[in-house]
Amino acid sequence: MPAEGPRAAKLNSRWLTIVGIGEDGVAGLGDEAKRLIAEAQFVFGGTRHLALVAPLAKGEARAWPTPFDAEMRDVLAFSGRRVCVLASGDPFFHGVGVTLARKIPAQEMQVIPAASALSLAAARLGWALQDIETISLHGRPLDLIRPLLHPGTRILALTSDGDAPATIARLLTELGFGVSQLTALEALGGPNERFRSARADAFDLEKINPLNVLAVEVDSTLEARILPLRSGLADHLFEHDGQITKREVRAITLSALAPRRGELLWDIGAGSGSIGIEWMLAHPTMRAIAIEADPTRAARIRRNGSACGVPGLAVVEGSAPQTLAGLETPDAIFIGGGGSDTGVLETAIEALRAGGRLVANAVTLEMEALLLARHASLGGDLTRIALSRGSPVGSMQAWRPAMPVTQWSWVKP
Repeated sequence: MPAEGPRAAKLNSRWLTIVGIGEDGVAGLGDEAKRLIAEAQFVFGGTRHLALVAPLAKGEARAWPTPFDAEMRDVLAFSGRRVCVLASGDPFFHGVGVTLARKIPAQEMQVIPAASALSLAAARLGWALQDIETISLHGRPLDLIRPLLHPGTRILALTSDGDAPATIARLLTELGFGVSQLTALEALGGPNERFRSARADAFDLEKINPLNVLAVEVDSTLEARILPLRSGLADHLFEHDGQITKREVRAITLSALAPRRGELLWDIGAGSGSIGIEWMLAHPTMRAIAIEADPTRAARIRRNGSACGVPGLAVVEGSAPQTLAGLETPDAIFIGGGGSDTGVLETAIEALRAGGRLVANAVTLEMEALLLARHASLGGDLTRIALSRGSPVGSMQAWRPAMPVTQWSWVKP
């Protein structure tokens, strides 16, 4: 019996169908997915997917353009017609469904997902998905795997091609994780499916299928470069020339900045980039812009970003406040270097969004005077950070004080 009333209207408004398809092609599709593909006037997908459904599809086959159009103009041009988009596995796990949902309301889409490559990999390995780390390195920097490298961790990584597993193995070996066990799971769900394993430091697998998931069972040597989960990374993890917010002060500063998911930080006078890097390490959705006048330091910040697993750290080379013009409105601002330069503090305060946080550190009397004046006029919190470290004095030990830091933190009304 045909659907009637509001439900029928809702179904009829769904002009776009997204069908997840696996390596087994039509054989792995249910009756509803087959019907929707057959009834579509236009079928979009990669050439491989279009070939897989060719026996079913009666409508016009349209391959994705090169380069890929994230605006989905070709699909949107047929709005209201019967359109089917083919996707790999689960369209909403790093898939085309995510791109389409940015342009088309969910009420206009009917989605039939298949198992994702990661779900299939976990099933083959007997790994509980909720207990492991998953990451997409498809078309993304491999450095993103660095923060996940902790002994005992299991990782499933989507890769870009058949060369990626060997490249990842070399990276792990360089970082002190060469004893980790790697398994390449190839062409999952299809007739050519296979699994092969090797240690990272003895990785010799060849002719890996471009459609692969790499499983990593992380193990390490004592010298491994492990990035701790909390702020206050050891100073030696950053390349620097002495212009760095030291570990203890950095931890206090990140606490005052109070990172929240999806926020953008301006790190003014970034030095080594350590504040922006730790801000981004707090969550994958975090973003930061490091503003640095010195070209050598700016290059160093980029290297530190990659080495610490946040290659997306943006670096703006130039002096504040001039370089701040036109940057995206920040949720938080840290001023570490150059804060006493004319106009820097004023411009930062003006640029900060309402409810945003500003934290400024002073080690010079001139910068401290500015912060005391701003505290007197705007309020906020003042903190004096005084640290001493034990160091040898002859054959004994004594406290050697570090330069004190005056910190002003303020929330914009």
